[in-house]
Amino acid sequence: MHLWVDADACPVVIKEMMFRAADRLQLPLTLVANQLIRVPPSAHIRAIQVAHGFDEADHWIVEQVHAGDLVVTADIPLAARVIEKAAFALNPRGEFYSPENIRERLNMRDFMEELRGAGLQSGGPAAFSQSDRLAFGKALDRFLAKNAKR
Repeated sequence: MHLWVDADACPVVIKEMMFRAADRLQLPLTLVANQLIRVPPSAHIRAIQVAHGFDEADHWIVEQVHAGDLVVTADIPLAARVIEKAAFALNPRGEFYSPENIRERLNMRDFMEELRGAGLQSGGPAAFSQSDRLAFGKALDRFLAKNAKR
């Protein structure tokens, strides 16, 4: 299993949790972004800087991901593409995307985009909170305990 992070907008605390998990379980972790990402020195952790451009990191991740891998992303279209490849997608708030819920998430995303485009809805998601951090940690730990092979 390979761990992937869509790192452009991923909270620092989530990246740090991923660093610790990769080292603890000796799993490969790759952070992908269109900017330079600093990672701790580790045989298990690397960062890839892709070209600047819309969804470049997403395209790169989808090309590399394999069935059974875990991708951490808040990007719903990326999560849908990852699920199509039989990989797992977890958002930084600790919620897994699944074949059962991804269509609904995509529809809601598109609906909210239409509202924003019409000037009827403003703002984005709520600020990242301590409870989000804890939910992510619990979801990651449960997933790795079930799926990581030492």
